[in-house]
Amino acid sequence: MRDWLREMLERRPTWMNALLVFCIYMAFVFMPWDFLVKPVARDQEAWFGLLLTGWAAKATEPLHWLIYGAGVYGFWRMRPWMWPWAALYAAQVAIGMGVWPILHYGGVRGVAIGSAAFVPLAFVSAGLWRARDRFRTRRPPLRERYGEWAVVTGASSGIGAAFARALAREGVSVVLVARREERLRELAAELAVATRVVAVDLAAAGGPERLHQAIADLEIAILVNNAGFGLAGRFDGQDAERLREMVALNCSAPLWLTSRLLPPMRERGRGAVIFTGSMAAKQPLPLHAAYAATKAFDEFLGEALWAETRGSGVDVLVVEPGSTETEFQTVAGEVPHAGQSPAEVAAIALEALGQQPSVATRWLHWLRGNAGMRLLPRSLLVLAAKDYTARQTPSELL
Repeated sequence: MRDWLREMLERRPTWMNALLVFCIYMAFVFMPWDFLVKPVARDQEAWFGLLLTGWAAKATEPLHWLIYGAGVYGFWRMRPWMWPWAALYAAQVAIGMGVWPILHYGGVRGVAIGSAAFVPLAFVSAGLWRARDRFRTRRPPLRERYGEWAVVTGASSGIGAAFARALAREGVSVVLVARREERLRELAAELAVATRVVAVDLAAAGGPERLHQAIADLEIAILVNNAGFGLAGRFDGQDAERLREMVALNCSAPLWLTSRLLPPMRERGRGAVIFTGSMAAKQPLPLHAAYAATKAFDEFLGEALWAETRGSGVDVLVVEPGSTETEFQTVAGEVPHAGQSPAEVAAIALEALGQQPSVATRWLHWLRGNAGMRLLPRSLLVLAAKDYTARQTPSELL
């Protein structure tokens, strides 16, 4: 834990870490107290040197709260959008702190107090303005970071195909794995890198072993455990054999493949393993009960391996998409509904790789999957989840 915290703090200079700590204090201590506890009669907020009081001040506090919350996330992850907005906001604070004493006190005293407040904040604003490159640090190409070959399971369509295309754009050669050989060969012909097609059913007995044998001569640098499917509807109406296949494909196959390919990565001191999880893993999900359980398995496995491999040169990530525009809905038997593009899911995952143990592909997904589990009784949450999934489930499967 200490080494991880030191590594995270080393991403930015000391003065920027101080700003991060200040944003944490404001977002999690001061602003909640200021907005929820402080009496309206005592409330004050300053914007560009103008002092707001009472209800006018209270009305602007959610915006301040949002700004400091964004500051926590932006500084912690060093997000590109922090430039120029962090510098501009700091400049606004500097102007306000410089102008307000002059308006309030006047004379030499006001100028002295305003200058004393303005000068250090102006330096902070200038420092943030000059820190553009820190917020826009480009990661090295994946082939340079990890090696030549990647294995992508479930590569015949959807998120798997998107991963294959994204890896190929960075010069990584790809082993394309799925049952439908014709689709794999069509994708292989599209990619401008070396490829190998392995048509195998990973849910079948011996399927993962056959894949391992087919790539035994390759040094696998990246493993994308993407193959999987779901089943919508009441559990007692689902076929037992299909449930077994789902557990085999969603859980057993990635477990077995990772157990074979991770040790050589650790020996080389570099590599990556990605699990395609789901926001369904965040809570029990009626009408997708078994699928949510399999994705919870993947998430717990992936995040635990992230901690185990810290400092080894191997990065592990669980990507957590919500509804996505893939064949998943058709295979699962869901009512068609809008979703995120597979290309966006893959891009978010590859950008987060090496930065964190898991990543939700949209903020709304993260809020829905995490806030509810922390704030609501589990019984209420499960019932609410059932209402949500029922709208995506054909009536005959309810």
